[in-house]
Amino acid sequence: MQVRRGQRPHRLLLSFAAAATSYAVAAALGPHAWAVPPEAGDQPAPCRSEQVAVTAAPAQAAVGHRAVTLTFSLAGGAEACTLTGYPSVESGAGGPDIHAKPTLRGYMGGLPNDVDAPPTVTLSLADQGQAVVEGMATDAKGDQCASYSELRVNPPNTIIVLTVPATIDACELQVHPVTAG
Repeated sequence: MQVRRGQRPHRLLLSFAAAATSYAVAAALGPHAWAVPPEAGDQPAPCRSEQVAVTAAPAQAAVGHRAVTLTFSLAGGAEACTLTGYPSVESGAGGPDIHAKPTLRGYMGGLPNDVDAPPTVTLSLADQGQAVVEGMATDAKGDQCASYSELRVNPPNTIIVLTVPATIDACELQVHPVTAG
C-alpha cells in the first residue's frame, strides 16, 4: 500500500473496508423483494373508483354512424386493477339525456362475432382498456340529431361518474364492453 504525504494509512484502509463491506452486503441480499415475479395465477383486484381515469378520442364517422372511443387508464399512482363489463354512459351537454344501451357489438365497434362475453381487462402502467360508444347522426325521418359535447361515464363496477369531454351527434347511444386497448 502506498501512502501519500499527509495521508494517514488507517483512513485509507477504513475507506477500502467500507466499500468492500457495502458490496458484500448488496451481493448477499440479492434483488429487491418487489423485483420478484408475482405468483402464477395472481391477478390484480377489480378497479375501485379512484383507480380509473377516462378520456375520449375524437369522434369517428361512417355512413351516418358516429362513434367515440373511451380509454380507461390508471389514475396517477394507482396499482394495477381489472375492469370487466360495460361502462354506464349517458349524454351530457348538448341535448336531451340519453342513456347508452349496452350491446356486445355494433356497426363501429365492440366484441368480435365469435365472442359473447365481455373480457376482463387489466389496467396497468403499460395497459389500458377501451370501450366504443356509438349512435346514428340522424333520426328515422332523416333529421339531424343533437350534438353532445360531453359524456357522463361510470367505469364498470365502480361508483364514480366522470364527465368526459367528447363530441358525438346521436339520437340514441350504444356502449360496448371494455376490451384491451
